[in-house]
Amino acid sequence: MVLQFDIMGTEQILLDEIQESKRWVDTAEGVYKRDLIARIELINWVLDKMKKPDNNICKMIESRMDEIIIRIKKTDSIFELDPLDSELRILNWILYQVCSNEIKWFERI
Repeated sequence: MVLQFDIMGTEQILLDEIQESKRWVDTAEGVYKRDLIARIELINWVLDKMKKPDNNICKMIESRMDEIIIRIKKTDSIFELDPLDSELRILNWILYQVCSNEIKWFERI
């Protein structure tokens, strides 16, 4: 069975999030600004990957999250940990937005 995604709805949610983040990035400072910039970059990465129908975007996001978890486990520095933790939380939100239809489908089984 092929899973159908609401690509247009998902894409619009992500595009709206980019616009909202861009709106605040100029007035933000410090960690919050860094997180907004990371959010924009990660969403753009996902949108770019979604352009190719052959890509399993859910697996790609999960793989990137796994890489971050490995890096988190290897770090001893709180200064290195904080941006990685933020990136992981952002990717988790993106994963839910992009793959929630797939997640809901598996929950019904």
